[in-house]
Amino acid sequence: MTETAPVRLAEGDAAPDFTLATDSGDTLRLADLRGRTVLLYAYPAAMTPGCTKQACDFRDSLASLKAQGYEVVGISPDKPERLATFRERDSLTFPLVSDPDKQVLTAYGAYGEKMNYGRKTMGVIRSTFVIGEDGRIAKAMYNVKATGHVAKLRRDLGLD
Repeated sequence: MTETAPVRLAEGDAAPDFTLATDSGDTLRLADLRGRTVLLYAYPAAMTPGCTKQACDFRDSLASLKAQGYEVVGISPDKPERLATFRERDSLTFPLVSDPDKQVLTAYGAYGEKMNYGRKTMGVIRSTFVIGEDGRIAKAMYNVKATGHVAKLRRDLGLD
């Protein structure tokens, strides 16, 4: 039996387009954000400790990220209703999109086999993608840490 690694996006690749339900019950299309730089971050599950820490870090940095021209969007397999609870509970101020069938996460290489506590499992690979105004990947980061990731991202983008 051979395992196939998930696709990995690289700088210059076209960002896979998507149309997904949001935490507010609306629909978000990546194409509608063309002309802006998007920070799309993939996380395993709303309201878990690491995902909450990461979301709150993005929330707390949102004003300065927006001032630098960045839009933040979170993506997970959670249903819109759970995302709405997450948004309300933690006062999140950016859109969260729902990918319950994991097709978009898979297209970005953010779903597949990963190591979790020393075991191979299938799941969301915590990842962040910088999508340029032209809809191309400017940066793809896989297996990022929940804690400290936003600070590292800001440093990598020269925003500090």
